[in-house]
Amino acid sequence: MRFASVYPAYVAKAERKGRTRAEVDQIILWLTGFSPEAFAAQLANKTDLETFFAQAPRLNPARAEIKGVVCGVRVEEVAEPLMREIRYLDKLIDELAKGKAMEKILRG
Repeated sequence: MRFASVYPAYVAKAERKGRTRAEVDQIILWLTGFSPEAFAAQLANKTDLETFFAQAPRLNPARAEIKGVVCGVRVEEVAEPLMREIRYLDKLIDELAKGKAMEKILRG
């Protein structure tokens, strides 16, 4: 699955709840370490999810603090590394859509 096909769903979910694309981007950049330009290139290249996370310059070490349930699965218990990274992002977008403050979402 291509990241560029999932990204609009993240943005739409956030915008339905009164949040912005800029906030979604801020979360993604925080999680992956991509610069805004490198992130835009990933979208333009239609990179698949596995490559997107593999090419992330610096996965944020604070992502280990992300806990909770996404789609009935506890994020911290996901064994497969790629799926865990995807679930971390899903959880952060869920927190954004639920109105949580950006400082708390970014584990600040």
